[in-house]
Amino acid sequence: MAYKVAIVGRPNVGKSTLFNRLVGKRLAIVDDTPGVTRDRREGEGRIGDLAFTAIDTAGLEEAKAATLTARMLAHTERAVAGADAALLLIDAKAGVTPLDAHFARRLRKHRTPVILVANKCEGRIDEAALAECTALGLGEPVAISAEHGLGLGELYEALRRYAPAPGPEEAVETAKAEAAVGEGRALQLAIIGRPNVGKSTLANRLIGEERLLTGPEPGLTRDAIAVEWSHGGRRIRLVDTAGLRRRAKVTDRLERLSAADALRAVRFAEVAILVVEGTDPLNRQDLALASLVVEEGRALVIAVNKWDLVDDRAKAMRRLRDRLELSLHQVKGVAVVPISAATGEGFARLMEAVFRAHGLWNRRIPTPSLNRFLLEITETHPPPLSQGRRSKLRYMTQTKTRPPNFALFGNKLEELPESYLRYLVNALRDAFDLPGVPIRLAIRGGKNPYAAK
Repeated sequence: MAYKVAIVGRPNVGKSTLFNRLVGKRLAIVDDTPGVTRDRREGEGRIGDLAFTAIDTAGLEEAKAATLTARMLAHTERAVAGADAALLLIDAKAGVTPLDAHFARRLRKHRTPVILVANKCEGRIDEAALAECTALGLGEPVAISAEHGLGLGELYEALRRYAPAPGPEEAVETAKAEAAVGEGRALQLAIIGRPNVGKSTLANRLIGEERLLTGPEPGLTRDAIAVEWSHGGRRIRLVDTAGLRRRAKVTDRLERLSAADALRAVRFAEVAILVVEGTDPLNRQDLALASLVVEEGRALVIAVNKWDLVDDRAKAMRRLRDRLELSLHQVKGVAVVPISAATGEGFARLMEAVFRAHGLWNRRIPTPSLNRFLLEITETHPPPLSQGRRSKLRYMTQTKTRPPNFALFGNKLEELPESYLRYLVNALRDAFDLPGVPIRLAIRGGKNPYAAK
């Protein structure tokens, strides 16, 4: 059984900094602005030989019912309830605040053991301030500096007390799980789109639980949050990202950090689901995001959300496909799946489209088939003449997958016009059934053996 450790505390005490320190990489966005973290984020943490799942949570604040802060607090409470231990962080420089005391009392009611951690203990710290922490009823605090990595030895000792000891059967199950992980990697799936199009609602529907914070507020998601789950027996690592606006409209530093996190998620994805609104599909920003996915060489699936609100569905789909044909020819035939994240309509078809796009993205075509294709193409539609001579297309091979990359060999290939290269790519797509997948075609000219003479 995985050892889960939830990191909790009021805003701006260094929870995300400690989370990044424990997982050994910069996964969570860190900023001086209070309340940066909203969704809970998980990562594989380690101190020495002690491995655990670290959970970064939103800052604990008093909140009225039916507010965003109340929803964030509910998510944090669920994280604590599902953890084996919780770290309550306080700011050692600020001392114990009334909010720290309030939430310490609240955490003591949980069954989950709570370890008090005094962060920001680099330099000279008032010993009286640390002694004041004992009034919280959680024992002596562990003094650390998450930013500088100080005090992790003491934190290791505190965490080890609550680490579950695996029994013989559990150790066998763990070994089996690790072997299964080694046999097949999880499909890396990113959900992207403009703010407030329903990305987090879609993610929650797919994984079957309220794992991600949702609401009417635009820009609710800030971090790119990864969740592992399975669908139809296949492991999937789903990443919900922050809404992306046009670069000219992004002026806030925090939004820039969120956008960079979302773009990084696209680069590490294998398939990206672009969520658009059925009532306003494929505006300029949607097309820019689709082009970004294609430029990064990722497989693309378009989910048209809020389809239940569209009156004339046939007309809306025709307009959408016409726009794709005109503005996104690089991935001709991309899968377009109408869905409703609110009702669950279209989810089975969406996942079928994701698996198909992933399969095509990994497709490898035999070289003999490619060269038969090339022979037929050059006979029916030969390259245009250039200065009275025609380029000679000799042979073609696939150099890699993910996405499919092809190399074309011959003479005078640098004189081939872009229009003919686009024709070859589209012909490849049609001949080998590669709809909606980016295709890379590189030209490799042959050397003239008489050039030196």
